[in-house]
Amino acid sequence: MSITAADVNKLRQMTGAGMMDCKKALTEANGDFEAAIDVLRKQGQKVAAKRADRDATEGAVIAMTNAENTRGVIVSLNCETDFVAKNEGYVEMAKKMASIALAGFPSTKEELLALTYEGSLTVADKLTEQTGVIGEKIEIAYYETLEGGVVSGYIHAGNKLATLAALSAGVAETAKDVAMQAAAMNPVGLDRTSVASDVIERELEIARDQVRQEGKPEDMIEKIAQGKLGKFYKENTLVEQEFIKDNKQSVAQYVASAAAGATVTGFRRVGLGV
Repeated sequence: MSITAADVNKLRQMTGAGMMDCKKALTEANGDFEAAIDVLRKQGQKVAAKRADRDATEGAVIAMTNAENTRGVIVSLNCETDFVAKNEGYVEMAKKMASIALAGFPSTKEELLALTYEGSLTVADKLTEQTGVIGEKIEIAYYETLEGGVVSGYIHAGNKLATLAALSAGVAETAKDVAMQAAAMNPVGLDRTSVASDVIERELEIARDQVRQEGKPEDMIEKIAQGKLGKFYKENTLVEQEFIKDNKQSVAQYVASAAAGATVTGFRRVGLGV
């Protein structure tokens, strides 16, 4: 049958595939649009199989919260090159996947991949399809969720880094300030209790070694090492860090002053390559 330019353009609008790929798919499917989409998806599967071992370290990281500011998600849609990552259509696809995640609020990346993207396509299907269209490995590398009394997010310029922060009470603007803090200062944990034990032990070992090299008495080493660990907590845990907008107070003090008794209850931070 005759495949018209209008048919090709319609399939292109539906899938984002190139004009020639759309024409070939429609020809192979005898003009059946659903069958043509399947052809493109199979093409994507072939490309995906060939590029499975490639590194997808570029992409777009999107943070999004609901209208009530009670929950948020971060989706990192990764690809191989910065050229693709900066494409407006690619960023919009990442945003749509984040909105799907926010609406369904799945617990895991696997559950997100199974959600409907559009029509009969799942999120996983869309990734496969676009792998064929773009010719690069495309994947959701990271997916994070956060809930709380007040949740806000921050996306750093260029969509390379995104964060979420949750407070027990207050307003979204305060939570956004904390999300920006997490982006800028990259804390290792929320507070002292959330720092991994291996990180603590490593810091203590480094501190003990430094103190010994300084020639301090053996009976003072542990006390001084614990003091150095305290400094580490103040520099590297979110609630104890100096607030970037006012270094005269900690993040915890800023949040408590913004809303009486409010606390930071959680944060998420996702950056490309992390």
